[in-house]
Amino acid sequence: MHAQPLPSAIQISLAELIEMRHRVREVQLFSTPARRSPLIGLHHSKLRGRGVDFDQVRIYQPGDDVRSIDWRVTARTQEPHTKLFHEERERPIYIMVEQSPRLFFGSSLLFKSVLAAQAASLIGWSALEHNDRIGGLVFGGSEPHEIKPRRSKQSLLQLLNRLARANQALSSHSAAPSEAFTLALRRAREVLRPGSLAVIICDERSLTDSSEQQLSLLARHTDLLLLPVSDPLDHALPAAGLLRFAQGAGQLELDTHSRELRLAYSELAARRQAQWQRLAQKLAVPLLPLGSQREMVEQLREQLNAPAGRKAP
Repeated sequence: MHAQPLPSAIQISLAELIEMRHRVREVQLFSTPARRSPLIGLHHSKLRGRGVDFDQVRIYQPGDDVRSIDWRVTARTQEPHTKLFHEERERPIYIMVEQSPRLFFGSSLLFKSVLAAQAASLIGWSALEHNDRIGGLVFGGSEPHEIKPRRSKQSLLQLLNRLARANQALSSHSAAPSEAFTLALRRAREVLRPGSLAVIICDERSLTDSSEQQLSLLARHTDLLLLPVSDPLDHALPAAGLLRFAQGAGQLELDTHSRELRLAYSELAARRQAQWQRLAQKLAVPLLPLGSQREMVEQLREQLNAPAGRKAP
């Protein structure tokens, strides 16, 4: 069996979310003048001219996109020149992070709810350092909490405060509101303007037909970054005999000695992962799955540094 998480990994405080700002430099999430973020290459085709500004013209180099050739300068100088662009320095980034009872679980390093909160905080601090406007929505509890995107540290702190309070209010005895993810996505469609970036941090099991439809509609006018969160026990059951699960008033018993049961459980998890992968490919957006068995910054750094063409684990 997996080792149980330490108490500090079961709930997270506002102070811990604020301290996450010191780890921003460990993961290159957004472009800087000195370095181009791998995320831009993963979803530049979805920008469709939004979120980028003209930077300069230089002599054409092998490998440059021929669609960026500046024909006027080329005709005037009789030498091929190409336009360079850089990311818009102030785009709305809307961080949607789930804090529902289904995330209040962890079988190894930390709870999924803590992992989701850590990821939201790191992305928020990264975006603030990049001079973007920060806002978001904490959903999955009794009621959602929304912060409108603003370019201020205060806006991010308000979001993190809501996130910490929602995290600390979680318990194994509460039930997750039905369709919370779908409703959160509908809200995002109402408030986000074209060119915004919606960062989706949710339980891997939250993806349903209705939420997938909302994600597809949202992707029509905003860019997306998908970070589904899971635990090793979401993907495979150990042969540990009779296991009892409880959530609210509901209880479930599983005989994990059954090979057929374990196989069916693993196949169901594989279908969930494949559904996320198909969705990301269809929408041409980055997919960065996170697992509660490993440290969050390490996972993001590994996936963003993965060679082109290799799928993130």
